[in-house]
Amino acid sequence: MIYRTPMIDDYPLTSGVLTRRVFAWLIDLLLIGLICALLWFVLLLFGLLTLGIGLPLLGVLPFVPFCYHMLFLAGPPSATPGQSAFGLVVRRNDDFGHPTVGQAAVSTLVFYATLATSGLLLLVALFTVRRRTLHDLISGLVVVRSRALTRGLGSWNMQGGSPYA
Repeated sequence: MIYRTPMIDDYPLTSGVLTRRVFAWLIDLLLIGLICALLWFVLLLFGLLTLGIGLPLLGVLPFVPFCYHMLFLAGPPSATPGQSAFGLVVRRNDDFGHPTVGQAAVSTLVFYATLATSGLLLLVALFTVRRRTLHDLISGLVVVRSRALTRGLGSWNMQGGSPYA
């Protein structure tokens, strides 16, 4: 029996994922900024037209990034627009199914908590087998290349193993 290491088996699915994730995040950051700017303008205009009564609605702006990430991860594409642009998709680590709403919420919460604490915990991805970040590990998700996933290239067998490996 030939023993194959996870890195060899995972290569078609995970090659180049870290670099793509960085650029995908930059696109998502730009899109979130545009959404927030547009929403701020609309809500400010609404607040002025209602003589200040609508101004408290500006309080929804801090929730825009969280909703953006969570809804895209839990939605049909299972990826943010930035991830989709770079050919990435988010899947459950144990069976490659679409993320659940709970997993998307946990992943998003831990991601923003990591960013709030300097973002250094994102470096965990440099030392994990499948280049998974802390929020991937905690939520049980993995980011893979969509082309390799749809073509059936590469897979890993999680039978009897931890879904967080």
